Amino acid sequence: MNRQQALKPYLQQFYRGNGWRFALAITATLVLTASNMMISWLIQVIIDLSTGADIGFTFPQVVMMAVIGVLLEVLFCFLAYHSKPKLIAKGVRQYKEYVFSKLCKKGIAAFSEENSSLYISALSNDAATIETNYLTNIFIVTDNAVVCLGALILMLCYSPLLTLFSIILATLPLIASISTGNLVAKAEKVVSDKNETYMGTLKDCLVGFSVIKSFRAEGKICRIFSGVVKEVADAKTLRMKMRILVNGLSASSGTILQFGIFLIGAYLALNGYGLSAGSVLVFVQLLNFVINPIGTIPQAIAEIKASKALIAKVAEALENHIREEGSESKKELIGGIAVKDLSFGYEAENPVLKGVNFTFEAGKSYAIVGPSGSGKSTLLNLLMASDSGYTGSICYDETELRQIGSESLYEMVSVVQQNVFIFNASIRDNITMFSDFPKEDVERAIELSGLSKLIAERGEDYLCGENGSALSGGEKQRISIARSLLKKSQVLLMDEATAALDAQTAFQISGSLLDLNDLTRITVTHTLDENLLKRYDCLLILKHGSIAESGKFDELMEKKGYFYSLFTVSQQ
Repeated sequence: MNRQQALKPYLQQFYRGNGWRFALAITATLVLTASNMMISWLIQVIIDLSTGADIGFTFPQVVMMAVIGVLLEVLFCFLAYHSKPKLIAKGVRQYKEYVFSKLCKKGIAAFSEENSSLYISALSNDAATIETNYLTNIFIVTDNAVVCLGALILMLCYSPLLTLFSIILATLPLIASISTGNLVAKAEKVVSDKNETYMGTLKDCLVGFSVIKSFRAEGKICRIFSGVVKEVADAKTLRMKMRILVNGLSASSGTILQFGIFLIGAYLALNGYGLSAGSVLVFVQLLNFVINPIGTIPQAIAEIKASKALIAKVAEALENHIREEGSESKKELIGGIAVKDLSFGYEAENPVLKGVNFTFEAGKSYAIVGPSGSGKSTLLNLLMASDSGYTGSICYDETELRQIGSESLYEMVSVVQQNVFIFNASIRDNITMFSDFPKEDVERAIELSGLSKLIAERGEDYLCGENGSALSGGEKQRISIARSLLKKSQVLLMDEATAALDAQTAFQISGSLLDLNDLTRITVTHTLDENLLKRYDCLLILKHGSIAESGKFDELMEKKGYFYSLFTVSQQ
């Protein structure tokens, strides 16, 4: 797919359901342009009428034409007032919604490998730039093109000879505009890149604020932030300089053209070439309708190209990390999850998992144990279809994971991670994820996840704060578990979900999960608590990306193998 084809669905969003507004806005632009031409012609008529020349119109007729011109201008200004702002607002809204809908199609682990600030910038700074430089400039190009064409036609009617001189002299501002117009587009791209960096730095500073304070790194971070802010300011300064340069060269070239035509017109009028004083004056006025487009159109087209480059940038990024999925629909796990000869690496030469074979039986509980870098989290993420680039197979019953549709998979499987995201909404909305569920189902999820005490104390409508700032770590984890229970997932995956909690809270949450029936639970843990480990149906011990041992806690301890060594060291 070439770039134009890739851009097409994004550009279509600006016009979808907006056809009649676009037609009205363009019509208003064209009529207003014609009205300007009419006013220029009327000025010449009035000047010649005042000098006593025979122009073929009476004074009352000229007044009537002037009134009609003004009324047309007022009418179509009113149409533009009602159509153009709504066209632009709806177009930008639909564009943002489309980008976000494409963003939602990414794989579940997309942002572990991508920079989210690219999308934050695309939906904020870049969207504002596109609104101004793409949609607005379409009308500017249309208006100026029609103005230029209409002015040239009228100029030919007045004096073909003077029009020829105008076209020759107009090459100067045209060359100036074309030669400098692309500078604005390049400067706009630099501003977009710097804004993306700024967004990422700001996000890092806010998310990592506690780390900054703990290590007394405020001064260093402030210098880093100041440097990024300076880069953005410098990029915007360069963009402004380029615009001033383009406008300045266009204006200077236009002034030279205007003086040149005025002098040539005066010479032709004085030497009997059929030009009146009024004709020369209106010719110079019409010339402005040629000069301005020559300076404006190339710059507007350059800004439209720059906007398309910003759209292409986000369109390209949105095509990455889209889960390759099949169309199989699977709503229930009956037998279990069979992993066969599973190998995977983020880099081909450095495999993280090597020939893993294991079957997680439906309805049972499993703990995946091993040192850092052994592949625990990678295995768990692959079970949730984070990446399809593995060899071997992952089968939910008899269906290979890559053949299962995302909607079916995410309905059947839930994941609870160490860092739980909580929306700045009520406890209930965070549990239900803004959907409607039967009251009894919500109450069951609240009770099983251990949230009953919190609800009793604060109520379901209690606002959780930005990313759950009004809740404790344990309360956030319980909400995350309640979400999974409410959607009645068949499989619950937990990745170090209790690592950041105190021992008592971690024990309570883990115990609550192990008490649940009819749910396949697979937990990655580094906490080797004997009382909890004994409750799992099976422990899966990973070492260097392979399964070293598996079995129940007591069986592994009796073997005195690799797990025995890990557990013994952890108790010292």
